[in-house]
Amino acid sequence: MTLPTRESLRLAWIRQALADPDAPVERASNDASFRSYWRTHSAGRSWVVMDAPPDKEDIRPWLDVAGRLARAGVHVPDIQAADAERGFVLMEDMGDRLLLPELNESTADRLYGDAMASILRMQLNADTTGLPAYDEARLVAEMELMPEWLLKRHLGFTPECEEWDVVESAFRALETSARAQPQAFVHRDFHSRNLLVTGRDDPGVIDFQDAVLGPVTYDLVSLLRDCYIAWPEARVAAWVEQYRQRLVDTGAAVVGPEAFLRAFDLMGLQRHIKVLGIFCRLWYRDGKAGYLQDLPLVWKYTRDVGRRHPETAPLVALMERVIGDHDLTMPRA
Repeated sequence: MTLPTRESLRLAWIRQALADPDAPVERASNDASFRSYWRTHSAGRSWVVMDAPPDKEDIRPWLDVAGRLARAGVHVPDIQAADAERGFVLMEDMGDRLLLPELNESTADRLYGDAMASILRMQLNADTTGLPAYDEARLVAEMELMPEWLLKRHLGFTPECEEWDVVESAFRALETSARAQPQAFVHRDFHSRNLLVTGRDDPGVIDFQDAVLGPVTYDLVSLLRDCYIAWPEARVAAWVEQYRQRLVDTGAAVVGPEAFLRAFDLMGLQRHIKVLGIFCRLWYRDGKAGYLQDLPLVWKYTRDVGRRHPETAPLVALMERVIGDHDLTMPRA
């Protein structure tokens, strides 16, 4: 007996969920994970289907977080039908207008202002009960992806004992800073490729399944030091202060501007060190070469910010020596 293919299962499920035996299906997009997205049309309306093979990914965390964010007033896709056992979700089609290509000198203040309002809404209103904590083990394990996949796999460099001391000292400082911050709902990948311009003031928010309880600056740095677009430091600092003031206005206990910007800096370093490893892993493990093109900007963030802080300057110096003038976008032979 021949087992049904994933494609045939998906098509049958979509048509059953819509009660439309003729509903067409076309690919909408892929994901950095094992998920894929498909678009279908029925009764004059467009829908998006998420396909997450259950042997690869469990969609129940996605469904759980979607509900938390919807109740918090965040613009996430409205779910029409879901099948956690088979890994399918039929949801509102929020369109294809990613925030990234919409950003320019004249739109950035408005679009980032709207996105920061969504972060604030998440932090003030989203239920964090039972969410995993962004604890020491998780923060450090993420950063350890960098020496494993960037230094060793991509650059062919294995640190010696004294060099490991430099790496671990920086990781310890970054983890300590992150855990010292006020803890709130963290989307964990809140950037311009996971936000959609939908015609509403608030952006459509996607890819939120890895939410945790973590540092208050995490989503802010994901947005403002985005791995796919960079802005002048003075402009970033102004946006950071704008967000800090929004927190102050809610009555939250918030540190002063200088301390908040420092926490933002160090949080960004933790994230960018992690991403240097993840982007390399996406190529060497998963065959997704496109992410190598984004390594130079992430390295620039890491280098420029890391030099400013004594806790991380030795690590940056070590990485500068290893990377040298190597073209990070080129896969290792």
